Amino acid sequence: MYRLSTFMLFLALGTVFQQSHGIEVNVTDKDNKLCLYANLMVNFSVSYEVTGNKSATVKFELPLEAETSGSVCDTTTSTLKLDFGDGHSWSINFTRSGKIYQADTIVFSYNLNDTKLFPNSTSNETATVTVKPHIINVGVDTCYSCKSDDLIEADMVSQTLSNVLIQAFVSGGSKSDNLTTCAADVPTTTVVPTTTNATSTTTAIPTTNVTSTTPPTTSTPVPTIPAPSTGKYNVTASDNKTVCLLATFGLRIGLLQNNKYEEMNLDPNVTTAHGLCGVNISDLVLVSGPLTLMFTFTNDTKKFHLHALNITGNTGSGVAFSEANTNLSLWEAAISSSYMCNKEQNSTITDALTLFTFKLQVQPFGVEKGLFSIAHECSMDDVSILIPIIVGAALAGLIIIVVIAYVIGRRKTYVGYQTL
Repeated sequence: MYRLSTFMLFLALGTVFQQSHGIEVNVTDKDNKLCLYANLMVNFSVSYEVTGNKSATVKFELPLEAETSGSVCDTTTSTLKLDFGDGHSWSINFTRSGKIYQADTIVFSYNLNDTKLFPNSTSNETATVTVKPHIINVGVDTCYSCKSDDLIEADMVSQTLSNVLIQAFVSGGSKSDNLTTCAADVPTTTVVPTTTNATSTTTAIPTTNVTSTTPPTTSTPVPTIPAPSTGKYNVTASDNKTVCLLATFGLRIGLLQNNKYEEMNLDPNVTTAHGLCGVNISDLVLVSGPLTLMFTFTNDTKKFHLHALNITGNTGSGVAFSEANTNLSLWEAAISSSYMCNKEQNSTITDALTLFTFKLQVQPFGVEKGLFSIAHECSMDDVSILIPIIVGAALAGLIIIVVIAYVIGRRKTYVGYQTL
């Protein structure tokens, strides 16, 4: 991996109606050759708490004076990082798989102690949000192009990308003239990004046991394919390379699209993991070819839970999809423990997306020595809750037997009196 020297050019783009500004970035490697190119606009809308127990919202653009000293290029990963203002930063991370690449995460950090940008803020902390951009299946020798507005929302932050032109893996030191155009810019009904002036590349989803059936009648459809293999994933801290997040599970995705229900098993043998660990928020990102899953965990200093899930990729028939839920309350456990559920769980994430987990154990906070802490077991695993149920049922049965015996005895006594 190379730490890179960079230089930046700024453009003023506009029409007779309004003036907009785009930032152009050329990142070079140690040989001073171009390895990452970007030209884009980013507009932010951030809500925050102010004095008087109220909230305020500020809107601003990615400024022209942003710096890119943290940008990095490699053969399989690239990061464009822009620092601006008083402790703010915006970065986008890319991964390459064969002849295609995609954007995995956008990380936006903003300093609430910046009184010019966030006046009367009650917090002086630096907040961070991580989102999954809609940039997938980009030909490695092409630039990703999207002039349309791309709105990405998470928690209290909205980001709008527009006039985007990016080539994350530049070969030969020269930016390509070929384009992979986003679906929003293509004047057809297709939802799959199309490549112009270049040979199209199709890549099979590295998942197994894909089935298509008629739509299920319930919100949590019954799986129709074998259980997926169990994968072990972890995230390491950027400062000291120690493991800060652990996850083990088998995973299946159930997707309803165009009146067709399809299931896909995640293959851990072709899945890579990365992410971020924070004090209150941690992210686990799994990438398997064109399929990307981002799990966002949050904590309230006492307990953690899965707060958000964002999945993008292609179905078995090659149709692109994107499903997300940023208001989940799954996999809850104490900060000092891990969450475990060996039995199969199925969770309805959205109307179109169901998540099936098998042999699940996850700990996004407080990992020590790279090992899981004591586990909080899900109700389906905890056999101890069956004991009072069994005892209660036995007592109820005994009471019924006693009552029946009493009634029979009374009847026999009554008949005896009548005979006498």
